[in-house]
Amino acid sequence: MQKIEPMTLFGYEKLQAEVKDLKEVKRPGVVKAIEEALEHGDLKENAEYHAAKEMQKHIDDRLAELQEILGNSQIVDPCELAHTKVSFGSTVVMTNMDTDEEVTYTIVGGCESNPDIGLISFNSPLAKQLLGREEGDEVKFRLPGGEKEFEIDEVKYQEIVFECSE
Repeated sequence: MQKIEPMTLFGYEKLQAEVKDLKEVKRPGVVKAIEEALEHGDLKENAEYHAAKEMQKHIDDRLAELQEILGNSQIVDPCELAHTKVSFGSTVVMTNMDTDEEVTYTIVGGCESNPDIGLISFNSPLAKQLLGREEGDEVKFRLPGGEKEFEIDEVKYQEIVFECSE
């Protein structure tokens, strides 16, 4: 069974750019480093050669991982979805029922997630518990600090900002 990986066009283009960089810049650089290290002779004690071969393996592994993600990707434009219930691309505003602290999360693709700025992966446990919920619903989450209960104040679509400006 194929595992569909929803993502926005931003996430898809970000992964495509990483593939291009790995194929056109990083991997050729490592191949050149391997060739230079081979000129040094004895491979048993050639640290540069072994480091370059290890780097080449990491690049090849990452390329394979990216190809699989891109092959399973489904580009979704969140502004075209109804956000009456929590779905991909929804921004959810919730209030912690114990502390009255308000939190906001936006549900995005796995490669796009950045919890520090409120972007959580579609496949994260938190997002899975939110999907399909509506404004006014109360949700209990098991978090590292224990169980917490939130009320969903608002479910909406707003333009997603993927990188915080510093």
